[in-house]
Amino acid sequence: MPSPMIFLPQLAAISATDSAFSPASMIAIAIVVVSAAVIIALWMLSGRKLQRMRREGEQLIESARIEATAKASALELEAERRANERRVAADKQIAQSLADTKDAQERVNRREISVEKRLEQLEQREDAIEKRSQALQETQAKQTLVLAENQRVLEQNLQRLSDLSGLTQEQALEQFMQEVRDASQRDAAVLQHKIIQDAELKARESAREITIMAMQRYGGESATDATVRSVKLPSDDLKGRIIGREGRNIRTFERATGVDVLIDDTPGVIAISCFDRVRQAVAVEALQRLVADGRVHPARIEEVVEQSRHDIHERMMKAGNDAAIEAGVPGLHVKIIEMMGRLHYRTSYGQNVLRHSIEVAFLSQLIANQLGLDGTVARRAGFLHDIGKAMDHEIEGGHPAIGMDFAKRHNEKNEAVLNAIGGHHNDIPTTTPYTPIVTTADALSGARPGARRESMEHYIKRLEQLEHIAKLQQGVAEAYAIQAGREVRVIVNAKQTDDARCFTIAQEIAKQVEAEMTFPGEIKVTVLREHRADAIAH
Repeated sequence: MPSPMIFLPQLAAISATDSAFSPASMIAIAIVVVSAAVIIALWMLSGRKLQRMRREGEQLIESARIEATAKASALELEAERRANERRVAADKQIAQSLADTKDAQERVNRREISVEKRLEQLEQREDAIEKRSQALQETQAKQTLVLAENQRVLEQNLQRLSDLSGLTQEQALEQFMQEVRDASQRDAAVLQHKIIQDAELKARESAREITIMAMQRYGGESATDATVRSVKLPSDDLKGRIIGREGRNIRTFERATGVDVLIDDTPGVIAISCFDRVRQAVAVEALQRLVADGRVHPARIEEVVEQSRHDIHERMMKAGNDAAIEAGVPGLHVKIIEMMGRLHYRTSYGQNVLRHSIEVAFLSQLIANQLGLDGTVARRAGFLHDIGKAMDHEIEGGHPAIGMDFAKRHNEKNEAVLNAIGGHHNDIPTTTPYTPIVTTADALSGARPGARRESMEHYIKRLEQLEHIAKLQQGVAEAYAIQAGREVRVIVNAKQTDDARCFTIAQEIAKQVEAEMTFPGEIKVTVLREHRADAIAH
């Protein structure tokens, strides 16, 4: 665009020459002047705009240059970092390769040493074999000469015998061979008898030594249990509350727990009698809670008995787990642990069966170790050998068969353990050496002084048999032997049995008890039938 300054001289000339012009000329001149002024203003504005745009361009170029420089630095740093990482990875790979190569070289060296040793051993064996072969050849040659000489002497003797006795050579040979056979059989019989005697003597001495060593190394405590437990009362006034109006509380308690509650003149004490230790523990726990709570009525009694039964079950699980840990027998099924915990409340001739099982486990391991067998298998078999006693009063059969079937149904796969459980009383054929080991350990645990009381066991078995006979009758829900076996209390299902049937059940139980059991005095059979109706108010 031309500069507006070039129009100024022209305007001056026009103004000078046209000073005498008409008004129209003056207006034209004014328009020209205004146009020039506008052009001058536009030029000045465009110049400032260009300067501003130039500065902005320079700033953009500078910021682009700075950004490009920063990106270039970042790219250089990233490239350097990646190069370092690759160099470190390559160093690690090289170090690993060197380590692997070193290990491989060491293995090769060890193999070479082993091969050299084996070669030396083979060479020594070859030399020994060669020497033995030469010795055998020499011995064989000597034996051949001896046999030939013996044959020659035999033929001469046979000929002499034939000449003397008039027998043929074949007859003389047969007679001589028969005499040799008879003499050999006599010598063999004598030698066999001597070997058997020596073996039996050594076996008895070894067995005596092993059993004595096992008994000396294991010194477990003897634990015996009784069938009567006492519950202390803060005052004798509670005895009346426990008995209840017309005895309804004590009858409810005995029916719910299956125990015999003995209340006499002894101050501050109530006795709980029951041969079943689980029921006894539930009854003692429930009675202690009722005494502490102070509320004693039939509904509360049933609620507390149920809570106590749940708590005793948890204690049985804990006792089973603790016993398995103590005996070092892992991997047992939860039902097996439950049954082993139940043995904590079971006695055998007065001896606590769970403690007895732990003793048998350790004794079995000690004997197995002395014989060079697997002590872990023996310990497991000894620990589980009496598990059938936890349920033998509920299932038909002896406890060895019941225990073996139960263990097999609950993932016990070891045949040696199963055979020991089922055969430790010689009920089934013995298939492994662990069964007689467990039998021996069982006898050792029970034979220790003070371990058992046989009269107590007979008493408990009689009570169990009494309950079992009662439960065989149709319609019977529960049966409890109380009054030290002088009474059996039978609870029938009210929906399946009417009142008339109750008398028939009592008579049938009494007849079967008379036919199958031997007992002093008499046994009372009491049949109870109770019908309940429940409703809930909202």
